[in-house]
Amino acid sequence: MLWTILGLIVIGLIAGLLARLIIPGKQNIGILMTIVLGIVGSFVGGFLGFLIFGADPAGGFLQPSGIIGSIIGAIIVLGIYVAVTRRRVTR
Repeated sequence: MLWTILGLIVIGLIAGLLARLIIPGKQNIGILMTIVLGIVGSFVGGFLGFLIFGADPAGGFLQPSGIIGSIIGAIIVLGIYVAVTRRRVTR
């Protein structure tokens, strides 16, 4: 269980950092929010992968498609976060 949690944190950090590099502009979030963003992105990417491809989650969570899905999910979540916070700041 501990290794699963540590794995989620590491994958979340990597996915969140890559999403922050890909999305243009400055995001005012810290390292903890980056990890949370990556973990939420992992769930979003995994859910979309399951819906689109019918992937089997029993294959493990450290698969190339899972990591790519995590990064894509993190990009989606960060894009939504940036759009919501920019809209809120301009009001």
